[in-house]
Amino acid sequence: MERLQKVIAASGLCSRRKAEQYIVDGKVKVDGKLITELGYQVKKSSFIEVEGKPIIKEDKVYYVINKPKKVLSSVTDDRGRQTVLDLMDVKQRIFPIGRLDFDSTGLLLMTNDGEFANLMMHPRYHIEKVYHVVIKGILSTEDMISLQKGILLDDKKTLPTKIKIHTRDSKKEMTTFTIKISEGRNRQIRRMMEFFGYEVVRLHRNQLGTVSIGSLEAGEYRLLKPQEVKDLRKLANSESE
Repeated sequence: MERLQKVIAASGLCSRRKAEQYIVDGKVKVDGKLITELGYQVKKSSFIEVEGKPIIKEDKVYYVINKPKKVLSSVTDDRGRQTVLDLMDVKQRIFPIGRLDFDSTGLLLMTNDGEFANLMMHPRYHIEKVYHVVIKGILSTEDMISLQKGILLDDKKTLPTKIKIHTRDSKKEMTTFTIKISEGRNRQIRRMMEFFGYEVVRLHRNQLGTVSIGSLEAGEYRLLKPQEVKDLRKLANSESE
């Protein structure tokens, strides 16, 4: 027996929070019976419908893709722009876990496991992400120290970061560095740089938790190994303690 919202989310239809909203709104039936109770327990054999459509219990899959620039981290786009799904030949109904900006590149996880996605994205888990960044301007030591300690964005201080400078090119007026963050706020790194007047020229995510981009070229993807999925789950659970 499992909780109804967990089963719906695990089908890949939506997040667990969205599944809970479907239930509360009276849009879910189990074996023909309308259910509005959160935490309702269902059997593996239960027939579940959301908004009149049966959920499809697919095998869970987990991918990592190297998202190219000018590709959306979404399932569809009403403006006809290319999305990460356009780059993948996968039979399951997968979706991105989190997002990378349109102009950003690098590691993006894809899955049809709503519960796993929630585990990776929930703010309380603080899973570390590593980015390679190039900015216009010379990042000063003072600004770097402030960034590492945390700065105020949206009236809330960012969590401490780790920064490693690779080059400070005074001729080109550019700085290249690696930054490790454990949050996932909207456009966080770009906004952190803008806070000090720097413009991000390139932003590439190399690693998320225990998974790295490795040798994947832009647009290439691969299945995560079972051990990688297990390690990510373990990492999230340990970070929540």
